[in-house]
Amino acid sequence: MAWVDAAKGICIILVVMMHATLGVGAEMGREGFMHWVVAFAKPFRMPDFFLVSGLFLGRVIARDWRSYADKRVVHFFYFYLLWLVLQSAAKYGQVSGGSPLGFFQHLAHGLYEPYSTLWFIYLLAVFSVVTKLLRHVSPNVLLAGAAVLQILPIETGWLVVDEFCERWVYFLAGYLLAGRIFGLADWASANPRPALLGIALWAVVNGVLAFAPGPVPAFPTLAELPLVGLLLGLAGAVAIVAAASLLTRKAGQAAEPLRYCGQNSIAIYLAFFLPMAATRTILIKTGIIQDVGIVSLVVLIVAIVAPLVLEGLVRRTPLSFLFRRPAWAHIVPPRRGVRLQAAE
Repeated sequence: MAWVDAAKGICIILVVMMHATLGVGAEMGREGFMHWVVAFAKPFRMPDFFLVSGLFLGRVIARDWRSYADKRVVHFFYFYLLWLVLQSAAKYGQVSGGSPLGFFQHLAHGLYEPYSTLWFIYLLAVFSVVTKLLRHVSPNVLLAGAAVLQILPIETGWLVVDEFCERWVYFLAGYLLAGRIFGLADWASANPRPALLGIALWAVVNGVLAFAPGPVPAFPTLAELPLVGLLLGLAGAVAIVAAASLLTRKAGQAAEPLRYCGQNSIAIYLAFFLPMAATRTILIKTGIIQDVGIVSLVVLIVAIVAPLVLEGLVRRTPLSFLFRRPAWAHIVPPRRGVRLQAAE
């Protein structure tokens, strides 16, 4: 669906923007205008990504475990393990301590502690398993329980547990409230003026809370307060859904690049780290551009475009396994004539 792809496109751009901007800021020792955008998007950036990821779970969750695991667990773990090796190899000296044994120890650690940016892929598989196991529990009880997990200050030090508690409610909301979310998207495209007004009001509230300092150091902004963060995450996800629906309905071809990014969102997520790091290093060391905001913007553009170019180049080559799961990585053989699944 066009608006779903557009929503995913918005999310992946915001995610890469965060990594690009904060990395540039840390290297250059100051902030630029892109830092303001990153701060504004913080309350809803990942909530919307997980909400959209849960939208179509209802179509497959009733399948037998073998078929379901192939679609929602093996699929994600294939790309996680593949890119765990690739990303780690690119940072061999940093992760291995200079020895092959250290490298394999690092990979073994990555089996239970998601590595770097790949935690999102890992967590999608975990969410899928837990949600299927609990699918016969009352939806209201599930949502309430997940909301409590998000509100409580759970910090175990284990990324899987901490991020699960923080994010599962949004994935569940996408799954359990999919009908209402699709209805909202239809309403927004049919009623652009009230939809735009609602988005504008949300943007004001989100901006105020995202920039207003919190009462205690544990909550740097008001947007990070318990319950406030949950509500802002859900409100932001709803706003992105409405905005994506409006863009695809009213902007026509102008929204096509955004939709294309969404179609290939996981490919971008998997491969953006290397072009991002390389571009940042080149720009900072050469000093061609001094403005932190402009450097961050250039790094963002390269980090988005490069994976798309790479995916297009390898799509019909032996390297297609980078972004498309090959037949041998299925536990349920793909039907003859059906194109193998992309990373999304």
